[in-house]
Amino acid sequence: MTRPGPPVRPTPDRPTPVRPTPDRLAPAAQAADPSAAAIPAPLPASDLSVPDTRAATFGLLIVFLGTLVVPFDSAVNVAFPDIVRSLALPIPDIQWVVIAYTLTYAALMLVFGRIGDLVGHRRIFLAGTACSTIGFVACGAAPGFATLLAGRVLQGVGAAMALSCGPALATLLFPESQRTRILAWYTMIFGIGGVLGSACGGPLVAEWGWPAVFWARAPISLAAFLLAWWLPRPAASASAARFDAIGAALLVCAVAALLLGLNQLRADTIKAVGLGVVCLGAAIGFVRWERQCSAPVIDLDLFRDRDFTLVNLAHIALNLAGFSVMLLVPFYLDRFGGLGPTEMGLVLTASNLGLMAASPLAGRLAGRVTPRALAVAGAAAMGIGQVAIAWAGGRQDLLFMIAGMAVQGAGLGLFQVAYFDIVTGALPRHDRGVAGSLVMMTRTVGVVTGATLLMLLFQSLRTGSGLPAGDAFLAGFGGTFALAAVLPAAVVIVGLACGWGRRG
Repeated sequence: MTRPGPPVRPTPDRPTPVRPTPDRLAPAAQAADPSAAAIPAPLPASDLSVPDTRAATFGLLIVFLGTLVVPFDSAVNVAFPDIVRSLALPIPDIQWVVIAYTLTYAALMLVFGRIGDLVGHRRIFLAGTACSTIGFVACGAAPGFATLLAGRVLQGVGAAMALSCGPALATLLFPESQRTRILAWYTMIFGIGGVLGSACGGPLVAEWGWPAVFWARAPISLAAFLLAWWLPRPAASASAARFDAIGAALLVCAVAALLLGLNQLRADTIKAVGLGVVCLGAAIGFVRWERQCSAPVIDLDLFRDRDFTLVNLAHIALNLAGFSVMLLVPFYLDRFGGLGPTEMGLVLTASNLGLMAASPLAGRLAGRVTPRALAVAGAAAMGIGQVAIAWAGGRQDLLFMIAGMAVQGAGLGLFQVAYFDIVTGALPRHDRGVAGSLVMMTRTVGVVTGATLLMLLFQSLRTGSGLPAGDAFLAGFGGTFALAAVLPAAVVIVGLACGWGRRG
């Protein structure tokens, strides 16, 4: 009789995830067999199956329609003066129109992405387009400021749902070999929406007042909701993963405290510090909880990969620098451009036009260069555009400034497509909602951080110049753009040092 062996030690409940590191997959193997990328079978519930390319393309257009209303929100900036006058608001209070919306969708983005991975991206996208429609109607019909803010919160919830699951739906409609091309088209939608918002905001407000920037989007969002029922239902799932409610709550608290703290940095330092402490505490709690949770919101082990961490930080940095255009160029045009609201809006479309042009180009280049090399090229182009804007501002050369804005936008478009591809390639297909949400969240954190830090930098350079008012403005404008260009330059230097420029 054989002697019994030693007892078998039970393994932890949490399975060891198999994750390809960013940009280190074998592209040829993936193109030949998408399932070869260390992804467990069977395919998860979020994986969709469409009958043919025509049906997939129609589904992609539906996702684009539901996404388009989010970048169109740039039209709301044009409506700020009319909102202040119509609702008899103190000018500083207009910031809450931005905060109520941005804070909501930034804090909830990653949470909804995870929920979409668990219950199906189609369900969350449907809920998002419905919530956005209600939010637009609530804002457009708002009789007062409080109602307007409530509508903006609803709009933020809808945006978080649509953006968190939109990229997942778009990429899962097509074979994995077409992922980069689909992400390039998805990125282009943000350029199209930004162009439409900047170009249409002025005429809408001039003709019908500030509610028009909300009413105009309600039928678009409603159409996306109705059409989204056509999207194929997810396949049956064998996953028994549970939603990490504690981790989600800690994450929402950390992101909300961070963005509110940044907002209060100029107005109330003590409050900003207090919110910073709350953010730090919630972030530490989130990390500790996720380390021992069997089904975390996001697998933090991903950030042990140097390239993955760096590309996420780079995305925040580039969006911080890039927001200088929307923050400062409108004031420059108002003071030195001699343009009316409609012409000013058209000039502001230059960056988004550059993004629109570069995004499909990035999709075509994806098979020839690695995503990391494309990211370096995008950061370099963005830095050149920032320097060109700084130079043109000091010489009041509007045409050269428009060209610089287009180059800056093109560089950001190239980088964002590469970043999208790296992040979605690093996470398994069943975490595609988390991947898309991470991209959108880092973008928003960069923009909100830029809104505070760039304005502080501009004010410091302007007041510290000791020049007359007009010259002081130009000194602050040019100096802010020149210093902001340091961020994309740093991304290029660090990326090249890490080998991102290599073809293989």
